[in-house]
Amino acid sequence: MLVIGVDPHNDSHTLVAVDVAGRKRGQLTVPARQEGRLRRVTWARRFDEPVRWALEDCRHVVGGLLRDLLAGGQSVVAVPPKLMARARVSVRQRGKSDPIDALAVARAAQREPGLPAARLDEEALEVRLLVDHRRTLIAEHTRTINRWRWHCHPDLVPGQGS
Repeated sequence: MLVIGVDPHNDSHTLVAVDVAGRKRGQLTVPARQEGRLRRVTWARRFDEPVRWALEDCRHVVGGLLRDLLAGGQSVVAVPPKLMARARVSVRQRGKSDPIDALAVARAAQREPGLPAARLDEEALEVRLLVDHRRTLIAEHTRTINRWRWHCHPDLVPGQGS
């Protein structure tokens, strides 16, 4: 199983994928916004093997990413920062950088099998599905009303009416 370690920040997320032997298989930095979501998923799928996401446990920064991954049915674990410190020591490069931290997160997740798995609460998931369905119904209702208004009011059609 491939582990993708993530070093999250307010502006960007750095991802590093490692295989079962702990070898780095790839690296990507994406914006921590909407445009980065699709790139993360596309990048993770290119490895064509099961993926487990490992996020540095800083909930004030990683909340949106965590919700996105869980909503997409991904396997996610939270890695406490103290475990990363030991993994960072094993990296041959000096200093602290986002790719080094993401690699440390991934290796710590591999080394510690008992990390807490993040998951959506069943009741919260049901409420989320109902809310999403309600939004879809409201949007369809609005589209239908707008379409009927367009057909029922001839003064809205160019070249007709007074």
